[in-house]
Amino acid sequence: MLMPGQFPEEHPWQADPSPPPAEHDIRIATAVAQRLSSDWTTRRQQIVVSVQNRVVVLTGIVADPETRQVAGEIAWDTDDVFDVCNALRLSRPRR
Repeated sequence: MLMPGQFPEEHPWQADPSPPPAEHDIRIATAVAQRLSSDWTTRRQQIVVSVQNRVVVLTGIVADPETRQVAGEIAWDTDDVFDVCNALRLSRPRR
């Protein structure tokens, strides 16, 4: 029997085996960046990947709307992603 102020030896909130949120976000960012760099549509584009609380944010400049869409789909298709903010901009055509 536990007395007031005593806790069992194992606290259920300490038994969570999942990594800390920042570490988890780094893994997601790495996975998305690797997938973007290996896809023929997105590999030569200026895409920056950041992740916070499992939300992927894509910024930078891409050549066309199709590339922007593919980058977003790649991010969405990555494990453990909760949401994607596709803030990629299209490059302006040269005159």
